[in-house]
Amino acid sequence: MSLNEIGKDWTELGRSDPLWAVLTEPGKRHGKWSDDEFMATGISQVDGDLAWLGRHGISVPGGRALDFGCGAGRLTSALARHFSEVVGVDISEPMLQQARRLDRSGGRVRFVHRTAPDLACFDDESFDLVYTDRVLQHLPPELARDYLRELLRVARPGGAVVVGIPDRAKNPLVGLAARVIPQSLLRLIQRMVLRYPAPMRMHPIPRHEVETIAAAGGGLLRGTKEYGRDPIWRHVRHVILMGDPVRTPPAASPSSFPAA
Repeated sequence: MSLNEIGKDWTELGRSDPLWAVLTEPGKRHGKWSDDEFMATGISQVDGDLAWLGRHGISVPGGRALDFGCGAGRLTSALARHFSEVVGVDISEPMLQQARRLDRSGGRVRFVHRTAPDLACFDDESFDLVYTDRVLQHLPPELARDYLRELLRVARPGGAVVVGIPDRAKNPLVGLAARVIPQSLLRLIQRMVLRYPAPMRMHPIPRHEVETIAAAGGGLLRGTKEYGRDPIWRHVRHVILMGDPVRTPPAASPSSFPAA
């Protein structure tokens, strides 16, 4: 599946039911998210995750933050409550139109439409916090790993990268099916049976792979927590502390950093 196809799918989702496509909660399809309720979930999530970092002794400077795959801006505006400048980047222009409509930052957010398979529009070490959630899972695994490397590249030493992505299917048979079902069949099932405006494919990345990529990019995986009530996928968020590109901080035992 190409990035161009993914862009087309999320453009259609952004046109058809943008808030539900970002946050697929039961009972919220067909425009049933209110703007206030939708944006409040972003505030709750960001506030909770920054408190989680703080409990692990991670203090991120409140300068510049990146929201990768920002969608309708649910998290972007929430980050602007803590950072003086926030950049939201997304592949779908209709999603960005919703994000601009819902922007409550008072001018501290800038939205960028990006369709290239990299973040070359941003300099190395240019963000104090890099945040992405419910995004990499929809990309082919190798492309998701490449983007993770890019997210690490643009994070400053002493900053942090927060990555939300499933680490496995709760049922091994589901995980196998996700790997082997042809994209064309998945599209047919989701369109004809589930009545999705466009397909949303899921790809987990195991924790050990995130940890390996983080270390290669000068970061240290400091904590992982499970969240949500998805019956199919185990959703987790990881926090990666960025150190010196050559001298990564001493490793800490994962048990020293509880989930919550």
